[in-house]
Order: sequence, then C-alpha cells, then structure tokens
Amino acid sequence: MVKIDQDYLLTVAKDLLTTPSPSGYCHHVMGKIQKHAHDLDLQFETTKKGAGVITIDGASNDYVVGLSAHVDTLGLMVRSIKSDATLAVTSIGGNLINSLNGSYCAIHTREGKEYTGTIVTTEPSTHATRGAASKGTKAEEIVIRIDEIVKTADDVKALGIMAGDFISIDPKTTVTEAGFIKSRYLDDKISVAIIFALIKAIKDEGLTLKHTLKFFISTYEEVGHGSSYIPEDIDELIAVDMGVIGADLTCTEYDVSICAKDSSGPYDYEMVTEFINIAKKQELGYAVDIYPYYGSDATAALRAGNNIKAALIGPGVHASHGPERTHIDACTNTIHLLYHYLTK
Repeated sequence: MVKIDQDYLLTVAKDLLTTPSPSGYCHHVMGKIQKHAHDLDLQFETTKKGAGVITIDGASNDYVVGLSAHVDTLGLMVRSIKSDATLAVTSIGGNLINSLNGSYCAIHTREGKEYTGTIVTTEPSTHATRGAASKGTKAEEIVIRIDEIVKTADDVKALGIMAGDFISIDPKTTVTEAGFIKSRYLDDKISVAIIFALIKAIKDEGLTLKHTLKFFISTYEEVGHGSSYIPEDIDELIAVDMGVIGADLTCTEYDVSICAKDSSGPYDYEMVTEFINIAKKQELGYAVDIYPYYGSDATAALRAGNNIKAALIGPGVHASHGPERTHIDACTNTIHLLYHYLTK
C-alpha cells in the first residue's frame, strides 16, 4: 500500500473547508488551491471561468487521464432586502433547506465587505407563532438576521448589502479523535484534499506515472456545468466525489464508493469493472451503488460532448447536502484505489 500523509490530507481539507466558496464565488478558495499546488511544485493554470488545472507529466503524453473534483459548494444569495431589515434569499445549488435553520452565515458584498448573520425562519419563535415548527423547508421560508444594528431596509442598504450578494454558511468543520471528519461541504472539498494527498504520495515515492495526469478543479459543479469544459487532451475522466449513504445503498462512511450509474446513466463499463477488481484485490473497503438523484463533473463533461470515457468514485459521506460526515478510512480507501488504478 502507498504511504499516505494523513496529517497533510487533513490540513488541506480544513483549509479548503473553512474558506467560503459557493458556486460563482470561488476566487478565494482557488487562491488556496494554487498555493497548495505550488507547495508541491506542481504546474497550475486557470480556465476562463475560474477552474484550476494541475498537470503531472507522465512517461508518455499519448494518453491523458483526468481526475476531477469540485471546490464550489452550496450556498445562498441575497434575493431582496425586507422591510424588517432581514434578507430574503435564493438557493445556490440543491440545499437541504431544513438543515440550514439556525446556521451562522456571512454576507459577502460586492464592495468586499463581510457581515455575519444567522439563518432563521420567517416565523422563528414558538412563543409568537403557533405554526413556527412547520416553517423552514423552503427558501421562501428562511431569512438572514444580520448581526448589525439595522431596523429598516434602508439601514441594510447603507451597509452596502444588495441583491446578488453571496451568502456562505459556517461549515462547522471538526475532526474527531475517532477519525470522523464532520463539516458542511465535504461534497466535494474532501475529494480535492484526497487528490492532493494522492499526488503528494506519488511525488514522495519519486514515481513517474505511465500516462500524463491532469487534475481538474471545477468551480460550478453544484449548479450543473462544472466540467462542461475540460482540457481537450483528456482521454478518460475520473470524477472524485462523495459516495451516497441512504436507503437500499451499501456505501458507509468508511468505504470508497464506486458508482455504476447515476442520473446521467451508466458509467464506462471497463473503468467501473477495473475499479471493482482493484478494490477486491487490494482488500479495500468499498461499495458499488446506483445514485438516481446524483450528477457529477463527469456527467457535465459527457453531456457537453467531450469524447471521453468516464467513471465516478469517492469517499462515503453521510447526510449529503446537510451536516455531512465521513471517516478517514473512506479517504484512505479512495486514495489507495486511485493509486493502484493509476499505477496498474
């Protein structure tokens, strides 16, 4: 088994998880990505819409393997300023709205200012409203309570807050002694950290891969077009994204998930089969599942017409699009599977 620097993995993960990056607001986190790439002496470039590309030259450029993971997250945006000085919101991506109630957040203005707040429902007090407990399942039923002395819409506007400002949610990132990683937006920042740890392990070994590897870090996956563009020399793309845990699925927080089919249809037969065979041979904790309500960077790349083979794997994550949790074992199983696939 390849030696994995778990401390490095967790350091990168915490750095990314605690940097706000709702889809469309990823310039700060991409600066972190660039720094981590340069720390490993990696080639780094950005696309016109802000995605990142890291290239690791192989012994041959005749065949290029792509790894993709997205650094953008779910979030909110200011829809309007209400007369009571709260903010009406619209969802960025498929938030599980009822999981947001009570979360701390930050409003990022176009002038570069940042204000804190709390997500509450439109009827936040059980002492005032009989039906308060039923509120908070739709974006129209939540508002932002700003931590500033504001009493009217004009007071809020005077702060520089306006419709279209991004809102990030506190991820509450925690790593426990038992090896659990708890945070919003493990989907998919944990996978970005996993790939960095994989690349570091390959470099620490002094290994030259048979084929050139390109790591594509997308910034619009949560809204459907993250990898609609990928470098044209990529021949096959492995999307590294969270494995789903739920009813009639076999994935756990300790496994690497191998997705056979999602909402876009089946993934490449040969690639999926190869991943399964490697997982068996290496005695990894793994699961093969079907995710009917799921799309990935590979989905976007295929639908955009890229001439590629594609597959989807990643660490098992509980409570997706909510208070997510995984375990270090899922991360290491994912790294081992990718390593043996790339060095086969």
